[in-house]
Amino acid sequence: MNDITGKTDVTESVVFDVVVIGAGIVGSAVARKLAAYELDVAMLDARDDVGDGTSKANTAILHTGFDATPGTLESRLVREGYHLLSDYAARTGIPVEHTGAVLVAWTAEELDALPGLQEKAERNGYTKTEIIDCAEVYRQLPHLGEGVLGGLTVPDESIICTWTTNLALATDAVGRGVTLLLNRAVLSAEDTGDATVLRTSGGEVRARWVVNAAGLGSDVVDRLFGHDRFTVTPRRGELVVYDKLARPLVNKIILPVPSSRGKGVLISPTVYGNVLLGPTAEDLTDRTDTGTSEKGLEFLMAKGERLMPDLLREEVTATYAGLRAASDHPDYLVEADSERRYVLVGGIRSTGLTAGIAIAEYVAEIARDAGLALVPREDLPEPPRMPNLGEATTRPYQDAARIAADPAYGKVVCFCERVTAGEIRDAFRSPIPPAGLEGLRRRTRALNGRCQGFYCGAEIAGLLECESARAHDRESVRDGEDEGTGEDHHAPLEARR
Repeated sequence: MNDITGKTDVTESVVFDVVVIGAGIVGSAVARKLAAYELDVAMLDARDDVGDGTSKANTAILHTGFDATPGTLESRLVREGYHLLSDYAARTGIPVEHTGAVLVAWTAEELDALPGLQEKAERNGYTKTEIIDCAEVYRQLPHLGEGVLGGLTVPDESIICTWTTNLALATDAVGRGVTLLLNRAVLSAEDTGDATVLRTSGGEVRARWVVNAAGLGSDVVDRLFGHDRFTVTPRRGELVVYDKLARPLVNKIILPVPSSRGKGVLISPTVYGNVLLGPTAEDLTDRTDTGTSEKGLEFLMAKGERLMPDLLREEVTATYAGLRAASDHPDYLVEADSERRYVLVGGIRSTGLTAGIAIAEYVAEIARDAGLALVPREDLPEPPRMPNLGEATTRPYQDAARIAADPAYGKVVCFCERVTAGEIRDAFRSPIPPAGLEGLRRRTRALNGRCQGFYCGAEIAGLLECESARAHDRESVRDGEDEGTGEDHHAPLEARR
């Protein structure tokens, strides 16, 4: 049934105290927070893995919230979330690099906007920005194209691993006892008086309270509970990923100055050592269309030629697109319905990466005020320590002591990204193992490099098949379908080398 839990098997007769719909960053953060109380919590998702929706494909920036609309809930929660996630990342090993950012003005209109943006940042509680002239911009970013007029520094903007953030929060939630139910798209919600019956593609799930953190589908789920208060439009953002050899060109996040035409295109380093160019912003009707387009690529190449011509001389590793949950509501929409015992977490834009933990704190507050009893637990486990996917600190293939203790960490499988057999083994045997190759990519960086799996893809697919068979054997023995002979018919990962 695709249940991941430390408890007994889940049946349709179980009534959870809270069910969180959505296992992205926000849903995982909410489930983790609610599991800090004496509650039986489940988290379900329509996909076969956590973080497989809007959370997996964004620019991966840890925002200070300097440019949010002052006075909004988004402004407050991004500001709080920046500090909460920074602390959580330090405790769990989520890769973060405090690179800082520069908003670059290319036109007189953009230059004139800088004082207003600085004042806006101060109204949001961020006072470290500085307006700099073109000479200082070029001193900090010497590879920018010609024509810079000035800039605004934001020294605390940072880059982060969005994949590890999502997985850490979900793993922490499961470690606290949350039942993870995958492959369960919510089809209907029936109020039976003392519980809500969620009919899903994987069977019925019953809950006394429901939290809707369904991202792109949050408006659809909201209507199942009798509301019609916002509409989500899938906004496709295409990005170009440049090879690691381009990283010396970009040591800070290069932000556009927002204008009447929108926020524009940025250039950003990544924690994996690459450089991003993008995103585009195209409103769609299809909530599943994550394909890249010739038009989008042409647009980004033209922008990149103006912003940093040297970057376009570098090799492109990959292009990809993510869908953002654009809303017709101007702010985060986080509200509790005490009558239906239901909390909506909607209208969460890309800033939800930064704000996720603060959103979870806010959800707990309003749910308590709406009648959900929150009794703190005294037996919370320590948060998980996550595998390091970042280039700023030591990776397993570089760690002599770790390799001496376990040679699997010295056996490189994916040579582009320097991913070892030990890391792949650990991913498969983690509390939330990958369901497929894309999930493995997000947990290890395997297949994510210059060759895009051309050299290592077959071997890694074989490892996935091997580990899936091992997992099936373990399930069969546990379920009594096959008592087994005590022999291991599937060689461990290391032996397949």
